[in-house]
Amino acid sequence: MGYDKFKIKQKKIIMKNTYNVTGMTCNGCVSSVTEKISKIDGVLSVQVDLENKEAVIDSNHQINLSNLQEALSPKYTISKKEVVKTESVNLENNSTESKSKIEQLKPLFLILFYLFASSILLNYKSWDIKEVMLDFMGLFYIVFSFFKFLDLKGFPESFRMYDPLAKIAPFYGWVYPFVETVLGLFFLMRFQIPFALILTIIILGITTIGVTRTLLDKKSIRCACLGTALKLPMTEATFIENAIMLVMAITMLIQTLL
Repeated sequence: MGYDKFKIKQKKIIMKNTYNVTGMTCNGCVSSVTEKISKIDGVLSVQVDLENKEAVIDSNHQINLSNLQEALSPKYTISKKEVVKTESVNLENNSTESKSKIEQLKPLFLILFYLFASSILLNYKSWDIKEVMLDFMGLFYIVFSFFKFLDLKGFPESFRMYDPLAKIAPFYGWVYPFVETVLGLFFLMRFQIPFALILTIIILGITTIGVTRTLLDKKSIRCACLGTALKLPMTEATFIENAIMLVMAITMLIQTLL
């Protein structure tokens, strides 16, 4: 007896809740609230809006309001805003979601494009791939540190949500933009290149471990690579961004030591 084979779409239930959150005054507060709520069992993603003083939480089951309040610092008060909305979502690739993700990451792609183009134009007359890579790495650090300095108070909170070292030593998040600036100057001025390459491998290697864990846990949090001024989601693109720099640093270090 023959049986027809049907393709069954796997589905999951997502509960979307909107809450009022009082006590937030800056992007650092947004990062703190996002981090604390993200750690609650069952929470899939958190979107916190500072202007509207609200948080939209997606979860796989109903989260008690008391659990949310206990997870937050006493300075924040959370209260229910809307009735729970239950959605049936396909786990298959969705073109609309993909388009939205690409749109969100457009600033990152544009910046990387301009960095590559600038590095090439600076060396097109006397072409040397090593010089192109050094200029790219220097410009990368300078530009990315600039965006972090736009909100130096809020950046550490966002950064420690996924960087392992920043979680252990919070002060690391405060000095990180300065470290990036110094490394950028080292590369652009061709000063202490071996040291700069080794430090790049260490700090970006640590960050990449955190990014990888976040992607594997499928947590929806904000990437702090461009500070908090641009609301970039933590995605595969963030991993690729770090991977590009790591590959360049490792390649350059090997060539320098040989």
